[in-house]
Amino acid sequence: MPLHVLPAPAPALRSVLTALGSPTAVREDRTPALRSAQGPVSPESPLPVHVLDQIVPTPGDRPCTRLTGWRFLIRGGERYVAAAETVLTADGWTFSHFFEGPYLTSTERALRQAEAMTTPYQPRLLSIPELYMLTLWLHRGTDADADSGTPQPTDILVPLAPAPPGIAAHRPHRVAELLPLMSLRIAPGPLLGSPA
Repeated sequence: MPLHVLPAPAPALRSVLTALGSPTAVREDRTPALRSAQGPVSPESPLPVHVLDQIVPTPGDRPCTRLTGWRFLIRGGERYVAAAETVLTADGWTFSHFFEGPYLTSTERALRQAEAMTTPYQPRLLSIPELYMLTLWLHRGTDADADSGTPQPTDILVPLAPAPPGIAAHRPHRVAELLPLMSLRIAPGPLLGSPA
């Protein structure tokens, strides 16, 4: 089932296109793969980036996220060579930086996994700073606005590699299953010398 990819805000896309087309303006921000790319490169697969600030919400609340940016995968030829991140500023959406590394290939792999699923989803990225973790968030609300952000219990999270210890990368989990597992990863352990 094809994913319901949302169009990125036009200013976010324009800022990435400007950065890609201006080698002198962003020379320092170019990654080795972008500097050595042969032929044209293009931003594709825009994904809204949400942050989950608190894995364990206050009693009675549900986990809530906030939209912090848009990420574009940069295609060069037959493969993705880098990604570009945009952020929302007081003046609107603006280019932040280019990067490459394990999250790029992991995101591409997770998107391929999601496209093979039979249920329609809206793909997003969910950052969980408490665990230094990034997931592909497959949101069941395919028509939801990109800035709305409450992971539903039946939404799917696919941890990207590298994942924290005890959480397998690329293994899809329902939010209702993964959030309790993540909360165990941040729960404080017993103090040394205290009874168990």
